[in-house]
Order: sequence, then structure tokens, then C-alpha cells
Amino acid sequence: MHAPFTLQEVESFRQEIKRSRFLAIAGPVVSEDDAKAFIAEHADASASHNCWAWRIGQQYRFSDDGEPGGTAGKPILQAMDGQSLDKIAVVVIRWFGGVLLGSGGLMRAYGGTAAACLRAADKIPIVETVEAMIACNFADLALVQSRLSGLPAVQVLGQRYDATGGELAVRIHASELDLVRRMIADLTSGRATISH
Repeated sequence: MHAPFTLQEVESFRQEIKRSRFLAIAGPVVSEDDAKAFIAEHADASASHNCWAWRIGQQYRFSDDGEPGGTAGKPILQAMDGQSLDKIAVVVIRWFGGVLLGSGGLMRAYGGTAAACLRAADKIPIVETVEAMIACNFADLALVQSRLSGLPAVQVLGQRYDATGGELAVRIHASELDLVRRMIADLTSGRATISH
């Protein structure tokens, strides 16, 4: 599955369907533990059902939390996948209003509430990155640092110095790695090295 976007921040959306109240809360997560913590933080013990789904790459889980099988968690996951979202968790909370919705109605209610929440959320592209070390002598260091600071695809994570020069720990967009490698070699006439 190609999912190039995640959420910038936590988003929520609420609606009422046949006297049942639904509240969707979606947010970015980076690990299974993060997803579990997000669900635990946003679930409401006073609600009839706290249904949820999360996806991180090829890993995903979902729960119907007492609703008939396949009527809540899976439609939430489908709403996420339908908008090409990854590294997110969504909780849809239902307070039962006394009117049965039926299987189709539940699927539309849970999936639709999640989808509306996700449509309203600010999305950011997921960019694959590589961490690398750039080693150069003091004569080249200022020029290398200056050029790297002007590249949006490069983030300097830290620096370390020794008697002959410095090492820069960097995070580079994977798609730009070869370009950065060539730029460093050209700037320093091959004196600087980049390893990852």
C-alpha cells in the first residue's frame, strides 16, 4: 500500500446519527505502543463503544469493541486507507441513542465519521529519510555547513570535532542522498566523506 501522508496534529469530528452520538479523534502515531497509548488516552469509559483502528506501514489493527463483527473497526481502517494515510490512529466513540442502526448503518456511521474527521485534518507528506555522517577537515567544514543549511532535504542532527576536522550527523531525504553525496564531493574535491 502506498500511503504518502500522515496527520500533522490531532483532529476530531462529531455528529449525531439516529440519536446516537459519534465522536472521531485521529492523530499521528509512530509505533504500535504509541498507537495503543493514543487509543487509551482518547477512549471514553462512559461511552457505549470505543472502536478504533491504526496503521503504521504494513502493520495495522482494529477493534469493533462490542459492535457486531466488521461493522466498526474495519470501516475506520478503510477510511484511513481510502485517503492514503499512514502512521495514524483513529478512535470513533459511540454513545448509543436507543435506535438500532443495523450492520450497514453501523458501517456507514463508523466509516463516515472517521472519513469526515480525516478529511478535515491537516495532512503532511511522509518522506523516507536516511541518517548519515559527513566527515570533513576544518578547511572545508564552514562551506559544507553553509551549503547543507540551505537544503530543505537535509537536517543537521549534531556535530562533533576532533584535531583535524568535524563530523556532522545528518538526516537526508532518501531521494536526495545521491545529490547531497555529489554536492559534498564537488565542494571539497573529494576530501569529505559521507557514510550511512
